[in-house]
Amino acid sequence: MAKISRSGSRERRHLRGRKKVYGTPNCPRLSVFRSVSEIYAQVIDDMDGNTLVSASSIDQELRGKLGGLKKSEQAHLVGKTVAQRAKDKGIDMVVFDRGGFRYTGRVKALADGAREGGRG
Repeated sequence: MAKISRSGSRERRHLRGRKKVYGTPNCPRLSVFRSVSEIYAQVIDDMDGNTLVSASSIDQELRGKLGGLKKSEQAHLVGKTVAQRAKDKGIDMVVFDRGGFRYTGRVKALADGAREGGRG
């Protein structure tokens, strides 16, 4: 019996969650990917298969602001940025896709930042 890898388990959890979370043009999906050192977020319309807006910790615009911050603080700032960019495009509501990651730490910080950025 083959051993299931950690990333394989996350992929399975992600697919299981994607059965319920679907982005439409009215309410697109905010997808999160977390690597060891970086975090990425994108707002996706699943009907057309298009990424509407995105932000990440490797973004040129954010690079200067992220220096010296902890990873969860960086995630919070990425969340605020993706929310602001979505708001500028007229998107005011999304469904959150945690990507198979636990809703804690950096994933939660990004979601909280997105909520905060969407209000302002």
